[in-house]
Amino acid sequence: MQVTLYREAKPYEAAEHYDMRCLRLQGKEATATDTIWIGLSHLLPGAHTSLKDASVEKIYIVLAGEVTIETQDETVTLGYLDSCRLAPGEARALSNRTNAPASVLLAMPT
Repeated sequence: MQVTLYREAKPYEAAEHYDMRCLRLQGKEATATDTIWIGLSHLLPGAHTSLKDASVEKIYIVLAGEVTIETQDETVTLGYLDSCRLAPGEARALSNRTNAPASVLLAMPT
């Protein structure tokens, strides 16, 4: 078993993420996972990412606040425990358009 305690989770830098603090909970340098990694991002009010695609699918689950996810085709605002899946190659941008902090869990293949 490999445990990551939240208080000991290591931050990581994500390119084109603005006013966000990201923590690695599982996978990559945190633990030896075979297929996925899990990250937790805290978004300050006004935080956002660029509209960018990835070669792998992504799953987002909102843990606190509201996070708006924009693709080239649609925009949706997710709240507590709402989730979405983005297909490989589907560009996305995340933003916190509120005056309160938000947190989102990210799961994606290694």
